[in-house]
Amino acid sequence: MTRLAGNIGAEIGGVDTSGPLSDAAVAAVRAALLAHKVVFLRDQNLDYDSQQAFAERLGELTLSHPIYAAPERRPALREMDSAHGTKANHWHTDLTFIERPPAFCLLHAKIIPPVGGDTMWANCVTAYQSLPAPLRALADELRILHSNDSDFTDDTVDHRDDYVSTAYVAEHPAVRVHPETGERALLLGGFARSVVGMTPAAGRDLIRLLQEYVTQPEQTVRWQWRVGDLVIWDNQATMHYAIYDYGRERRRGERLTTIGQTPVGIDGQASVTIAGDTSAYSAGLR
Repeated sequence: MTRLAGNIGAEIGGVDTSGPLSDAAVAAVRAALLAHKVVFLRDQNLDYDSQQAFAERLGELTLSHPIYAAPERRPALREMDSAHGTKANHWHTDLTFIERPPAFCLLHAKIIPPVGGDTMWANCVTAYQSLPAPLRALADELRILHSNDSDFTDDTVDHRDDYVSTAYVAEHPAVRVHPETGERALLLGGFARSVVGMTPAAGRDLIRLLQEYVTQPEQTVRWQWRVGDLVIWDNQATMHYAIYDYGRERRRGERLTTIGQTPVGIDGQASVTIAGDTSAYSAGLR
């Protein structure tokens, strides 16, 4: 394993996720993921079945997406395809507009442009730790509303009108306690819309201020994709940004996600659904 940046990211070699792996090998991948927040594996020859088989070693899978339909006979797969308009070029944690965002995300590269199309990830744990003490104390107490109808969706998702036709809103703590590591992490990103108990303008300003600590270069790692790469990130402790600098070239990946727990703040108060029913998504493939 090779660390890639000071605060986040590691490349794992010598692991073939397309075939049988020992429990010890899977545990080592999981430990690296929890420690480094995002791990990168080159040259993984995966189809849907083999990617699903490996992903299920890390946790029970969600359905494809709470809004989009899955491809036929691949109920857990979300195709991230620029040919359909998907860009995701905005800092975000996946699906925070639902009560139980996914825990781990696994994205396998199928088509990569000859130049551009990198992705950046940011460590929301070390970002929280970097907050000045008074701001950290304030963040500890905040509750934030996340919505699918947000700035993130203006120019970064396919079929925006369909995406926002049903409102999905969740209230999360601004600081969540990681269910496995116990670390505190900022829970923000592009779906965050407003702060409970504050005016819209004040809430936006505060979200923007906190977000700046997450996206500082010192908290990030940048990955230059190759076809066959498998990237796994801890969605409970990171944000990411897919860089849209490849023009009309095509970029396509296949993503699976594991079911996450309802986030809990440092006061023990859990996230709640405000609008929209995504219980089927979080129930997974059962």
